[in-house]
Amino acid sequence: MTYLHTLRPASLFAAFALLLTGPNPAVAHDGPDPVIHWDFRPQQVEGTKLRARLGMDVVLSGPLRWSADEFGHSLMLTPRTAAYAQPTGSATALPTKALTVSAWVSLDEPLEWGGIIGRIQDDGDRELGWMLGFDRSVFTLTISTTGADDGDGRHTVLKGTTAWVPGRFHHVAAVFDGQSARLYVDGKEEAFTAEQYGEILYPAAQQLSLGSFRDGNEDHRMTGRLRDIRIFDLAAKPEWVRLEFEHGVKVAALAARPVISASGFAVEPYLQFGTQTSMTVMWRTTQPGSTLVRYGATAACEQELQLPDQREIHQVLLPNLEPETQYFYSVESTLADGSIAESPTYTFTTAVREQTPFAFAVFGDTQKNPEVSGKLATMAWAQRPSFLVHVGDLVDKGTLANHWTDHFFPGMKPVAQRIPFYPVLGNHEENSHNYFDYMALPDPEYRYTFRYGNTQFFMIDSNRDIAPGSEQYEWLKRELQQSTATWKIACHHHPPYSSDEDDYGNLWKTRVSTRGDLRARQLVALYEQFQVDIVWSGHIHSYERTWPVRAGAAVEREGTIYMVTGGAGGNLETAGPFRPFFQNNVKHGHHYCLVAVNGGILELKAFDLDGRLFDTVTLRKPATGVKEQP
Repeated sequence: MTYLHTLRPASLFAAFALLLTGPNPAVAHDGPDPVIHWDFRPQQVEGTKLRARLGMDVVLSGPLRWSADEFGHSLMLTPRTAAYAQPTGSATALPTKALTVSAWVSLDEPLEWGGIIGRIQDDGDRELGWMLGFDRSVFTLTISTTGADDGDGRHTVLKGTTAWVPGRFHHVAAVFDGQSARLYVDGKEEAFTAEQYGEILYPAAQQLSLGSFRDGNEDHRMTGRLRDIRIFDLAAKPEWVRLEFEHGVKVAALAARPVISASGFAVEPYLQFGTQTSMTVMWRTTQPGSTLVRYGATAACEQELQLPDQREIHQVLLPNLEPETQYFYSVESTLADGSIAESPTYTFTTAVREQTPFAFAVFGDTQKNPEVSGKLATMAWAQRPSFLVHVGDLVDKGTLANHWTDHFFPGMKPVAQRIPFYPVLGNHEENSHNYFDYMALPDPEYRYTFRYGNTQFFMIDSNRDIAPGSEQYEWLKRELQQSTATWKIACHHHPPYSSDEDDYGNLWKTRVSTRGDLRARQLVALYEQFQVDIVWSGHIHSYERTWPVRAGAAVEREGTIYMVTGGAGGNLETAGPFRPFFQNNVKHGHHYCLVAVNGGILELKAFDLDGRLFDTVTLRKPATGVKEQP
């Protein structure tokens, strides 16, 4: 594939003495008509088709929106919109010996490979067809012909020199005369190649893509607006291209207006507190805006739920869902400046029924390291957990807004957009309103419980009072007493047991250490009384799994396992030089855990930053409900 910015003096093309109007024709002309012409107006749409002025119709799918201005309409495109045309015979065959493509287009978001109009194949050694498109900064023309490199199918990519302006209409034209190819932007020639000559080589696939760089294994969809596209089977003169732009210069002079933009999200969509019959979708926009969630059984997202009023933090409860069922969703907000923030389409699955197996991930102490947390989140999502538990210190400083928007949510995005996460407060959240604004949890949010399958989770704020007789202690006691779950798991930030080197006494200078958080250890009596299976904590930035512990000693069975999983991003810590009675496995390094539950079997695995399994244990419960440690 060759990339060119080369400019050469304009030469006379094949006779093409046209006098055409701009993007909204108002007068007749004496020159040849295009073989294909689309002007994008809502009046042209019938069902799922946009009727062509000439040539083949365009098949549309996804949400259809229209942008209006004083000169007419444009079709608004997003990654959720698909548009293609299907040639049906010789009358709609694409030109091969000479070609002119004229497009009025407005872009809102950059892409590495963006497509406006074309039919292309870009697979390995076989590069065929053409695409009028764009990249992260300029417009492009990609083309392959019989004459280039002995006709073996290699693309040349011409790149313009004028940077496209987000939200502003540009006129872009591609011209091929059988001997060379040229790219024009806003009436001026900006790139030329004589490497491509002969006839255009087309791929076998017949679809002509609009608003997308698409072939057999790629589909990079643009965000922006299409106003007018024409395809001719002749090569235009430079003068015609200049006049085409000048006839639409008033359109080009319209104020730049990003219509749909992912940059409207301060926090991209994420999921909260899923149940068998509901899911909460949340996001934050950069300015106040409307609230709309589209969802349904297919990627078309047939249902909508909209909230009144304007807000920056958006929270929508999707009700009346089916248990353990996959759904599709996307969100949209019209912002105060008139622009639209719209997400791609994502999926989620509702909670499973009582006896259905499931899996969940465990993270802790992501803090201010989205590079590490993002890598772990990507690996965790690859194993398709049903949800994620976070044991606190989501951020480094909870009162700072950018620690949420720049650190936590970008790192967690690979999982948070697909599965709900259930957090507890760490000390670094500082009990900030940001935590409570971004989370949708049962009141009072700092402590809550939830049931998933045959397992119940008890989520506790160990920064608050948890001594016997305290509000949280008594609440936990009631909830544990009432629980009928097969497995009981508690989560709070501070670990009752830990072999860390210096948080509970400097073991390199003295042998005095509490070997765990004494405040959190006040809950141990409840865990033993009600046979809690696992207690997950963070705070210490390492990994540790204890033996089953009961009455202050390691036991073979009928005890509680305490786990420190504080390695999802924070600065790493090390175990002390002394091995305490409770320690089974300890590791220095970033990591996450994955737990799979099937009836009376619970399998726990821990993976490091390179995806290597470094610890695993299986717990079993016989019919009596008594836990066994193999």
